[in-house]
Amino acid sequence: MKFISKMFRDEAGATAIEYGLIAALIAVAAITAMNGLGNQLKTTFNTTSSSMSSANAAA
Repeated sequence: MKFISKMFRDEAGATAIEYGLIAALIAVAAITAMNGLGNQLKTTFNTTSSSMSSANAAA
């Protein structure tokens, strides 16, 4: 019985789990932000490339 009650009072592993969950949340937020930024950069570079191609063809 003492062993079981001691296990319920021991919170050493809880801190590690909390840090792991926080790290996972930060990773998901970073991946989401970078994905959105990547799409915007792709659009910007495609627009710039098209404009340069049009200007080169006209010259």
